Amino acid sequence: MKKTKFLLTFAATASLLGLAACGNGSNGNSAGSDDSENTEPVTIEYWHVNADTQGGQTVNKLVEDYNASQDNVEVVAKFNPDMYKGLMQNLQASVASNTVPDVVQVGWAFKDYFAENFEYIDPTDLVQEVEPENGDYFDKYFLDNIMQLAEKDGKYVGVPYSLSNPVLYLNRDLLKEAGLDENGPTTWTELKDFAKTIKDETGKYGFYLQEPADSWATQALLESNGANVITDGKATFASSEGVEAYQLYQDMVVTDESALHLPWEQGVQSFIDGNVGMVFTTIAQRNNIQSNSEFDVTAVESPSWEGKELKLPAGGAMLAVTSQDQEKKAATWDFLEYLYSVESMAEWTKGTGYVPPRNDVAEAEDGLKQFLEENTMMAPAIKQMDGMVSWTAFPGDAGLEAEQKLLDMRDKILSGSDTQKTMEETQDEINKLME
Repeated sequence: MKKTKFLLTFAATASLLGLAACGNGSNGNSAGSDDSENTEPVTIEYWHVNADTQGGQTVNKLVEDYNASQDNVEVVAKFNPDMYKGLMQNLQASVASNTVPDVVQVGWAFKDYFAENFEYIDPTDLVQEVEPENGDYFDKYFLDNIMQLAEKDGKYVGVPYSLSNPVLYLNRDLLKEAGLDENGPTTWTELKDFAKTIKDETGKYGFYLQEPADSWATQALLESNGANVITDGKATFASSEGVEAYQLYQDMVVTDESALHLPWEQGVQSFIDGNVGMVFTTIAQRNNIQSNSEFDVTAVESPSWEGKELKLPAGGAMLAVTSQDQEKKAATWDFLEYLYSVESMAEWTKGTGYVPPRNDVAEAEDGLKQFLEENTMMAPAIKQMDGMVSWTAFPGDAGLEAEQKLLDMRDKILSGSDTQKTMEETQDEINKLME
C-alpha cells in the first residue's frame, strides 16, 4: 500500500509546530433563530464511539459546554459500543426505524461502506447551503491532503476529526524488574523476547495488543512485515509475510503464555493495573494511561520488523452529517463549527491523544503549543506519522462481514488453531464475499 501523502506533509508541519494561529470558528449564528420568538431549541443527535477511557469524558464535556453556550441547539450525545463497526450496525437499524441521527463518527476503514449504504451531505455543500458567507471554511482551516482522507468519488463523505497511530506503552518499572532495557524493544522479534522474559522473571504478562471490534492493530503487525490486507481489490493477507507475523502473535499468546488475549478495555486496564509490561495501542489512549498509571510509564515508537518499512494504519475517524431536515442541517453545522474551533480541537487532543486535523491548532496560544511541549508521550506518534498508510476499507456491502471474519480469524488463531490454514480459509471466504 502507498504511504498517504497528507501524513508526510502533516508530520513535518506538526513536528515543527510551525502552523499559523487562528480563532474560534463558531459564532452561534448558523443554526438560525429569531430572538423575537420563544422557540424550543433544535435537538440533534451526535453518535460517537468514545468510551470513558478513550475520549468519552471529553465528548461529554464538549457537548455540555456547547449546549450551555447558546439556546438555539440542544445536542444529545449517544455512545455506540463495539467501535466503528458497532456504530454502522446501529445506523443500519436507525435507518430501518426512520430515526437517523444528525452527525456520526465514521472510522476510516468504514468510509466506503458508509458512503455506499447511507445518505449524507458533503460538508462543503452543507456550508454553502446553510452559511454561504463561510463557504471558504475548509480551504482556510484544513490542508488539502487531510481533507482528501475523507474523499470518495469526488465528494467529501465527512470532515476529518481524529488522526491516530499505534504506539508501544511501557511499564518501565516492570521492565527494570525483569532486567530489561527500560527503553523497550525496537523490533517485533525483540518484543517477543522481552515479553517472555517479563513473564519468566516477574510472573506478570509481558504484552498486550489491542483487540477492539476491528483489525486496526493487527494490520500494523502484518503490513509492517510486508503483507497487504488487500491488493487490487482482493484479500491477500494470508501471504508468507502475513502468516509469519500472525504466528509470532500466536506464539506469544499460546506457546509462551506471555501475552494477553482479552477485550480491549480489559487489556489496557491490566496494563494500568501494573500486570502487563507493554501494550500496543492507539495514541488516543495516552490520557487514560498517563493519568491512571501509578508506575513509571512512557510511550515509544511502534516496533518494526528488522530491515522492513514501518507501515501503520491511520486510525481515528471523520464526522459525517446524516441530517435530512433543513433546520437540523443548520443546527448540525453550528455544532460542527464549535467542535472544530481551535479551543475545542485542543481540548479533544488533550483529552485523548488524537492529532488534530485542523492546520492551526498546534501553534495557537489557545491551542496545543504549550501542551505539546509538556506532554512528551505525544512525540512518538508525531515522529512515526510518515510511516502511516490507509486503514484498509473492504469495498461494497461486504465491508462489515469481511471485518467480522478477520476478528473471527484472530480469535481462532489465538485459541491455537493452525495459523496458515486459518488465514488462508478466511482469505478465501472474504474474496468470495467481494466477488
